[in-house]
Amino acid sequence: MMLLRRYFIRLAGAAIVLPAASRAIFAQSPQGAPRLTQILRVDLRGQDQRVQETLVNVLEMASGVGAPWHMHPGAQEIIYVLDGSLTVEVEGRETKAIKAGEIAIIPAEIPHLVRNESTGVMARALVSHSRADKEAPFQVIVRRPA
Repeated sequence: MMLLRRYFIRLAGAAIVLPAASRAIFAQSPQGAPRLTQILRVDLRGQDQRVQETLVNVLEMASGVGAPWHMHPGAQEIIYVLDGSLTVEVEGRETKAIKAGEIAIIPAEIPHLVRNESTGVMARALVSHSRADKEAPFQVIVRRPA
C-alpha cells in the first residue's frame, strides 16, 4: 500500500507541475458535470497482457456534483484525492468519504459512483484505470431501481 501511495504522490507532483496554460486547452465542462482530463494513456509491457493499458486522469468535481452509477468493464479504478474530499459508493460495500491524501480502490465490473458532497469546495483527484481490454467500452452507465 505504501508503494501505491508513493506512486500516486509522484503522479500528483507531475500533475501539479503541468503548466497552468494547459487548462485553457481543454474545453470547459458544462456547469454541474464532472471534468476528467487525461494525463496518461499507455500500453503496459511485460505483464503477459493481463492488463493492456493504464489510463490516468485528473478528475475535477464541483461541490454538489456526482457521477452516475457506472462500471468499467475489465478495469480496476484507483482514486487518489488531491484536494477536497469525495464520497465513494461501491455496490455491496459501505459508503466511504475519502479526503486529500487518501485512496479508494474499485474492482472491475462493480457498479459504483463518486460525488462531491462538500459545500463550496472543488474536489480534485487522480483517477487511474488498469484495463484488461482496451477495446472494451471505458464506462457503462448502470441503471439502478429508484
